[in-house]
Amino acid sequence: MNDPASTVPQHPGERDTAPHARPAHRPPSIRAGVRAVSRAAGAARAEARAEARAEARAVLHRPRSLLAKDTALWAVLALPAAFDLASPVAPTAPTWWLRIASLGVLAAAVALSRTRPTAALLTAIALIAVHGSFAFAMPVMSYLTGLRTRRARPVLWVFTAVFAAGTLLNIARGIDVTTWFPLTIWLVLLGVLPWLVGRYWKQHRELLHAGWERAERLEREQRITAERERLRERARIAQDMHDSLGHALALIAVRAGALQVAPGLQDRHRAAAADLRAGAADATEQLREIIGILRDDTARRAAAGETPPPDGTGTAAPVHESVHDLVERARASGVPVHLDTTAGPAPGPLPPMIALAAHRIVQEGITNAAKHAPGASITVTLTRRATAPGDPAGDPSAGPAVVVTVANDAPPDGPALLPPGGGHGLTGLTERARLAGGTLHAAPAPGGGFTVRAVLPEAPPPGPRPLNAPDGPDGPDDPDGLSESARHLERERRQVRRGLITAIAVPAALIAALVAVILGYYTYATLNSVLPAADYAALRVGDTREHVEPLLPPVQATEAGTVRARVPEPPGARCRYYRPTADLLGTGHLYRLCFSAGRLTAKNTYSTADPATKGTE
Repeated sequence: MNDPASTVPQHPGERDTAPHARPAHRPPSIRAGVRAVSRAAGAARAEARAEARAEARAVLHRPRSLLAKDTALWAVLALPAAFDLASPVAPTAPTWWLRIASLGVLAAAVALSRTRPTAALLTAIALIAVHGSFAFAMPVMSYLTGLRTRRARPVLWVFTAVFAAGTLLNIARGIDVTTWFPLTIWLVLLGVLPWLVGRYWKQHRELLHAGWERAERLEREQRITAERERLRERARIAQDMHDSLGHALALIAVRAGALQVAPGLQDRHRAAAADLRAGAADATEQLREIIGILRDDTARRAAAGETPPPDGTGTAAPVHESVHDLVERARASGVPVHLDTTAGPAPGPLPPMIALAAHRIVQEGITNAAKHAPGASITVTLTRRATAPGDPAGDPSAGPAVVVTVANDAPPDGPALLPPGGGHGLTGLTERARLAGGTLHAAPAPGGGFTVRAVLPEAPPPGPRPLNAPDGPDGPDDPDGLSESARHLERERRQVRRGLITAIAVPAALIAALVAVILGYYTYATLNSVLPAADYAALRVGDTREHVEPLLPPVQATEAGTVRARVPEPPGARCRYYRPTADLLGTGHLYRLCFSAGRLTAKNTYSTADPATKGTE
């Protein structure tokens, strides 16, 4: 027995309600794609509606100042049309209601010129077809379009479309090319030229604005530079306090420690020495806190990529003692330090920058050894080698270098004379060596000691290389030495100059091209519109068109419009105009041949000076 759900209807009128007979559903992927496309289309329509509403609000809710300016502009542009409206209406002129409506359209174009200047320009050009008095609005709207738009291509398409539409309209109306083609010059003068002037003025204003922005930016950078110099001065003060006062306090602590353990000292004197040592430690701790405060802003500036002062000194005062005097003063204070002069050749007189760096490195090395390894033997060496840091050994052309080494042995048993430092000493020494064009390395030595070794060039570089400077000999700027803002300003100036040249050259080139085309066509038409006098005399009224056509030139005379305007053509006839000679000056006579019903019905001769004078055969 068959399943009822699977039976096929027996009659055409029956409807199959079985599940398999229902229309097949779309696959889920297709349905999802259709929904996605629908949502995208809906979002695009919603966005377009939102933009239209925003533009409508911008037009309808303009500030009073803009509304007053637009109203005054409309009144000026509508004045010629209003005068024409007050005059008697000519039979061929638009009716009064059409001209009033055109004034309303002009008002809408003025209001739209702030948000849609290209559409406003196209509207103003279209109004010229209603009445010629609206031609005064075309150059104004062209200027505003150049002033308020960035893209040039849409406006160029508008001018091209106007030229093409005018050409097709004149051809369809049968107007001679020599009559309407020169009118394209007015499209250049009233449309293209004002638009280019507007673009030039817009670029000029942007250049002025960019110049003031650059001046403001320079003032802001000057304030930042002044603030940076203040911060650098604070860093120099902190460095001097750390190097000079820290070293002096370390020597005081060493002397107090030696006095505290001296034999034969009374208890009250021993207690005073202990108090002196503790006071030196407290003073060192307070000094470290003050240095931390002074370094705080400088550390933040360094994290932002700013560089230290280019002089590379890091201090406000020069050094007045040699490394030998420094070592002797420390040894006199009880520090077990000596200067080894046998490690290599001694350097000669050093530049102030290198001498100060070497002095600070030795001073900080002795201070660190006294703090962290009290009682340990300290060895200072100051030698000269033939190569600068980072260059291969044995290359004398790289320049000589000074090697400064401060090494201490393992500390004997006993407490440290001073509390641990803040970690700024070695960091400051590394930076000082970098500013001097050298390198510094500090690391533990075999046997439990510690070594600080710096290599400094005897001839320092003219200035330190910034930490964040890109690779290349010229640094962050171009070889021409211009900053980015100066290059931007120069680009703006070149653009303005190009805009001025374009505003003058493009209309001149277009007019020259149009004049060349007109002269070329005039020459061609003049040479190819000559009907010899003998052929003209051979023509008889009543001849068929087939008999006359082989004798006629391929082109009519360009002065046909002048004769046609002065002398009406016979009703129902189609007339042609030719010249007897190829006179490029347009003097002499014109022939007119009129055809009706396939036959020559009239032949006339007219003077080009006075077309009303004619001779009829």
